[in-house]
Amino acid sequence: MRILVIGSGGREHALVKGLHADPQVAEIHVAPGSAAMAPLATVHPEYSQVDEPARMVELAREVAAELVVIGPEVPLVAGVADALRADGIAVFGPNKDAAQIEGSKAFAKEVMEAAGVKTARSHQLRPGASDADIEAALDNFGPQFVVKDDGLAGGKGVVVTSERAAARAHVDAVLGAGNPVLLESFLDGPEISLFCLVDGATVVPLLPAQDHKRAYDNDEGPNTGGMGAYTPLPWLGKDDVQRIVDEVCTPVAQEMVRRGTPYSGLLYAGLAWGTQGPAVVEFNCRFGDPETQAVLSLLKSPLAQALNATATGTLAELEPLQWEDGYAITVVMAAVGYPASPRKGDVIVGEGLEDPERVLHAGTEYSSGVFRSNGGRVLNILGKGETLDAARDNAYATAQGIEFAGGFVRGDIGKRAAAGEISI
Repeated sequence: MRILVIGSGGREHALVKGLHADPQVAEIHVAPGSAAMAPLATVHPEYSQVDEPARMVELAREVAAELVVIGPEVPLVAGVADALRADGIAVFGPNKDAAQIEGSKAFAKEVMEAAGVKTARSHQLRPGASDADIEAALDNFGPQFVVKDDGLAGGKGVVVTSERAAARAHVDAVLGAGNPVLLESFLDGPEISLFCLVDGATVVPLLPAQDHKRAYDNDEGPNTGGMGAYTPLPWLGKDDVQRIVDEVCTPVAQEMVRRGTPYSGLLYAGLAWGTQGPAVVEFNCRFGDPETQAVLSLLKSPLAQALNATATGTLAELEPLQWEDGYAITVVMAAVGYPASPRKGDVIVGEGLEDPERVLHAGTEYSSGVFRSNGGRVLNILGKGETLDAARDNAYATAQGIEFAGGFVRGDIGKRAAAGEISI
């Protein structure tokens, strides 16, 4: 099978790594890819316009791709999957209309309400809202304010704060940029990321994971795209995963079918499990980052077979997915200044930089014989072990052997779970 992967970050590096291990895969191409992916696939840096449907169709034809796997959300919302399907190419990723589950938080709320799925209470403000309208809306929320950019923001468009002034400042910033803003009630309880392969009304869950969004230890600092994740969750049982599928993912998939926009691809449910059970924080229309890196590292079943079954409408016929025993963790090495203004261009040195079993590249470039930082989240450090503590030890041991000026990690990824401090 010849596969084209669209994207260049750590999530796509993990996908390429998983596909490379599949004996059914003859060729892998990546657009634009990165130098770190070159040992596993043919990279196409000249095709950097991943949100331009015509360019992606052109490359898919050029490499005779039998399956295209779209990693990031931007090309999905831009309709790249639609253009590829119209050209007769199988695609793993939802069409433009279905991708609105992530592209528009208001749309996601409408779908959840129609499907009877629990989520936070919300109120949308649109550009041009008066000062009185904004203040009245804020009066209905708190004491913990959740303010979301109602669009694509790379995981960094959310402010959660107990300070009304900070909530108002984010409202003003989002509206000032010309985007709608969503105020939500705060959902308590531990957070869960559950990825599901979805083919119409057929839903197949992957292992649950937990992301760590705040920049610094002990959940301090600003929200980021994710500073690390671990899987599976020792505090969540198999019956609990099935409950999420039954109460959240399947009803949403069925509602999308009812609307005439059946979902095909990866549906990412971000949830909080409070006193009333699981409730949706957000949906994404693609594999999450950095959870994907940990989850796929434990997959024993052929990845290409699973993605292709989803893309070709045969997911119901797929054999049950098989997983390695034990745990996996990914720790993000971020650039100085991340998330507000990450610095680029710092030389990265250390052991394991070219070993995808331990290190996946998220934001790097390669020139003059060295890797340099080229993004906010620079590297994903992988660790696996029979216990979560062992997986943590392995990941942090690798992280300690790599450095670049100002680079930092959170030191507590998975720590509370390993200590038995999380429960539902």
